[in-house]
Amino acid sequence: MKRLTAITGLLALVAAIVAALSVAAPTGKTGPEVTRLPPKPRLPALPAEIRSRGKFLIGVKCDTPPMGWQDTSGRNRGYDVDVAKQFARWAFGSASRIDFTCVTTASRIGTLTSGRVDMIIATLTWTAERERTIDYSLPYFGAAGKLLVKNAVTVGRLNSWMPGKKIASTSGSIYDRWVKNCFTQSTFQVSSSPSAGVLAVKNGQVDALMYDDTFLVSVAANDPDLRLTNHTFLRVPWGIGIRKTDPQIKAWVDTAIRGMKARDMFWPIMKRTIPRRFYPLFRLNAPRPKVNLKYPRGTVPEATCPS
Repeated sequence: MKRLTAITGLLALVAAIVAALSVAAPTGKTGPEVTRLPPKPRLPALPAEIRSRGKFLIGVKCDTPPMGWQDTSGRNRGYDVDVAKQFARWAFGSASRIDFTCVTTASRIGTLTSGRVDMIIATLTWTAERERTIDYSLPYFGAAGKLLVKNAVTVGRLNSWMPGKKIASTSGSIYDRWVKNCFTQSTFQVSSSPSAGVLAVKNGQVDALMYDDTFLVSVAANDPDLRLTNHTFLRVPWGIGIRKTDPQIKAWVDTAIRGMKARDMFWPIMKRTIPRRFYPLFRLNAPRPKVNLKYPRGTVPEATCPS
């Protein structure tokens, strides 16, 4: 019975977040920004296998609104999904020429390296460790970490507050590594999904959920019992994951990202993804002609502990 109640609560939470996004975020194309776009960039050839197939195979998150999720009809939606659709338009002339595969934080790299998908567009934060296994595209989004707690919880400096606390996040995430590297006296609890982590905070099973700002901002805005602390950490861009054995795909994706950035196409996608009231918070997260995102190569952000 407890398990059924937890599952019911989790589904209700996801539905509430999705409903809030659906109501608050504008839909459709932003006319003036689209009509002024120049023609698509000169794109290199894709591998013959993809050209003959006539569609992309792409791994995306299906449980992480507003970046990658499925609506009540089972359609994939979100920022990552819309980036994938733009790739399909430029490659095959139609946004529908994609087969999406749902991936989790823990499964996404394995799904890619096993050959099940051509690429993963799945909130993949850059890390030096991951880059030894896969290639990253140019950055296509700049994310940061936040902490979600109950309203009554007071959090001061992380170094003094974190010891003895239970912190939830998804397995294999950069937050998993950061907590284990920097807060050895904290207990890290694996959440099967971001929404499951939110439910764990609400039920008092953990003291906080550590996750991406894009997801947590919507949760805090729509749940009167929860709030975000003032801390922001691990400000590291996301990239599209590509196998190291597929340099043609990487060349194509990098060229497409440069083309979308030059045409200011990422910010309109972001505006279609998040509620209008969050525009000021994320105006520098999407690559734009005058907004340049870079990976912090030469550093190990998840091993850099606060002083």
